[in-house]
Amino acid sequence: MVSYVRSVFLRYVGICVCVSFCLLLLFGSLPGATDTCKCDDEQRDRDLQHEQFHKSFRVLEHGSDRKRLAIIVPFRDRFDELLQFAPHMAAFLSKQGVPFHIFVVNQNDRYRFNRASLINVGFLQVRDGYDYFAMHDVDLLPLNDNLRYEYPEHGPLHISGPEYHPKYHYAAFIGGILLLRMDHFAQLNGMSNRYWGWGLEDDEFYVRIKEAGLEVTRPKNVSTGTADTFRHVHDRVHRRRDTTKCFNQREVTRKRDRETGLSTIAYSLHSRRELTIDGVPVTVLNVDLQCDKQRTPWCECEPKVDTPSVKVAKKKAT
Repeated sequence: MVSYVRSVFLRYVGICVCVSFCLLLLFGSLPGATDTCKCDDEQRDRDLQHEQFHKSFRVLEHGSDRKRLAIIVPFRDRFDELLQFAPHMAAFLSKQGVPFHIFVVNQNDRYRFNRASLINVGFLQVRDGYDYFAMHDVDLLPLNDNLRYEYPEHGPLHISGPEYHPKYHYAAFIGGILLLRMDHFAQLNGMSNRYWGWGLEDDEFYVRIKEAGLEVTRPKNVSTGTADTFRHVHDRVHRRRDTTKCFNQREVTRKRDRETGLSTIAYSLHSRRELTIDGVPVTVLNVDLQCDKQRTPWCECEPKVDTPSVKVAKKKAT
């Protein structure tokens, strides 16, 4: 009797083991079973990398042992380019160990775009919290690690020199990316506020720098050239430059401006927004510029388009 019970018990245990093994094989082969575990592992890896990146980024942003850089981006309607700019600059500058923060100065009013005035506003908003700043175009991304965003001790540091910039190659060019100490920019009274529309504000600023006796320096040991030092993401067809000249704009903006700058900038801060782009902190300053139409009526230019009534008038005249 005992042997019979033992036999039944062993047989039962054997059946249970076989059934368990079969069920294990069955569930293991179901679609998505092992994939789910793999995806969870990959997600954990991504989360860990994400956490490590932001930990190092916070150290850079709030580090006190190095000079702090404010990146000032004059801005309007370039959100798709900003989505590329913020993570690219974070990765690029983290390799250099530069503590920085990005400030997007967005022109909220409906006047023509005024890059120089937006830079003046950005400077006034950040100068008490940072040691130096970069006036930085949103569509110009540095690629060569020898482009060092270091503290410009002796004078303006022009990162995007004419021998490296994809488009502009004249010797006096200082556009694109220019780094300055706060006290040097204040000494120059900032940039002219007369430049509504595209172009020439950098050339006028170069004259200010030379007259002040400051020397513009550029990165050294850069072996790349105009094709591979930067990535220029500007779409000329999608975003045509506002090159219209109206009233006496052409005549006035060809001259050195000794009247306007930091001391005369007129604006209001509409709002301030804090956001993150791929985890990179970005401060957006929405700014309303003011225009003295007696001095710069070209802040509003009528587009040069032949309307039907104009066409009729021309036809009658001929």
